[in-house]
Amino acid sequence: MYNGRMTVVYTFVRSPGHAYPDHPEQPERLSVLESRLQAADFIERLDATPASPDEVMTVHTAGLLAGLQEACRRGGGIIDFAPTYVAPSSFEDALMAAGGVLTCTRAVLSGDARAAFAIVRPPGHHAEPGRAMGFCLFNNIAIAARAALEQGIERVLIVDFDAHHGNGTQAVFRDDDRVAYFSTHQEGIYPGTGRLDEVPHARGRIINVPLPPYTGDKGFAAIADQVLSPLAENFRPQVIFVSAGFDSHWRDPLTALGLSTKGYFMMARHLITLAEKYCDGRLVFALEGGYDPLNVANGVMAVLAALAGKEKPPTSGDALPYREPDIASRLHAVRRWHGFTE
Repeated sequence: MYNGRMTVVYTFVRSPGHAYPDHPEQPERLSVLESRLQAADFIERLDATPASPDEVMTVHTAGLLAGLQEACRRGGGIIDFAPTYVAPSSFEDALMAAGGVLTCTRAVLSGDARAAFAIVRPPGHHAEPGRAMGFCLFNNIAIAARAALEQGIERVLIVDFDAHHGNGTQAVFRDDDRVAYFSTHQEGIYPGTGRLDEVPHARGRIINVPLPPYTGDKGFAAIADQVLSPLAENFRPQVIFVSAGFDSHWRDPLTALGLSTKGYFMMARHLITLAEKYCDGRLVFALEGGYDPLNVANGVMAVLAALAGKEKPPTSGDALPYREPDIASRLHAVRRWHGFTE
């Protein structure tokens, strides 16, 4: 239980050395956000400590770690077609990013924080046990979820609202009944996974909701009510982790979903309600994608405002300028596949 010593905490791992020319996943993603965090008086920053190789290897193979370390030692470069890259400092940067999520997790599980947001890069949800991919080196949120399980948590829910499917997180936990995974993502884009019927043996526990372009605040509200809430009610998680991707904003340069800053605030409020109902409030966010610095700043600050109990999101004036598609039939199919219909 929260012991009242802190309210909402965050870690900030900018990783300035992890950079590659003209790549969308770069330190400048956090350039607008950094000054806003420094000016916010309703959150408290924690110093991140790096994850140990042993902590990373609760999810990843020793071969992956050795390969990444050697690629960095040789000076870095492109390591897959996404393209994913490493720079000379990327191995240490990835340990620190994973450590930032672990630091937040420890604060929430110990009761020192009510909720936490690990604002870290490189991101993680595409990284599979033996492969770095999709701009991701280590699967930060999977490492933190494993740590929670090792500390005695019996059931973990991971909610992923990045525009891309978290294939790595799904791969880590596809056969682990202690972990439920819920993903909303734009259909037909990288990495090509995340179909509704992709993991049939885990119906009701691994839930993929592929979405048409410009699905926005209205659609996500319906998803939260009709799919995410029944999942939480059935699974009864003891902590909720959130892979927070701000590339699901309509203005992101790489994707075409339709969330606004108000939509991120709404999603955070819904997750807070679920965490309070099932998890004694235990809720940890971790940054994934988002490639427009203003969207990232607006989205992160909206989530932090919700976590801090604010009634309204920061003003942004970025409502979706397009008509949302009707996703009612898709939600019916998702609910039917997972047994949520009467």
